[in-house]
Amino acid sequence: MTVQLNHTIVAAHDKHASARFLADILGLKMSPQYGPFIPVEIPNGVTLDYLDSPGDITPQHYAFLVSEEDFDTIFARIREAGLTYWADPYHRRPGEINHNDGGRGAYFDDPNGHNLEILTRPYGSGS
Repeated sequence: MTVQLNHTIVAAHDKHASARFLADILGLKMSPQYGPFIPVEIPNGVTLDYLDSPGDITPQHYAFLVSEEDFDTIFARIREAGLTYWADPYHRRPGEINHNDGGRGAYFDDPNGHNLEILTRPYGSGS
């Protein structure tokens, strides 16, 4: 059996601004609006479909596995944007990155409070 994640809907107060934020930080492109969605396609074919949502938004977690080189580029964008970042998902270690499994990782929030993560090694893959 073959099962692949194809897309997920990301709740946003401003779908255009939120999709632009992710695309700019990760160095990706926004796709044209499709129905009520603004898609951002990740290189593995999964799309994050941003949707305007009235009221409170329940923060979700989105983790992006990146190369060491891409980590440097993305992390530089995070710092240039003046974003607060953490080494942990609980936001207890501000201004730090982690070295889990022999790689590097950092957490930061998007404009809607979603907890975004970049990491260079999948959890459980190394030392």
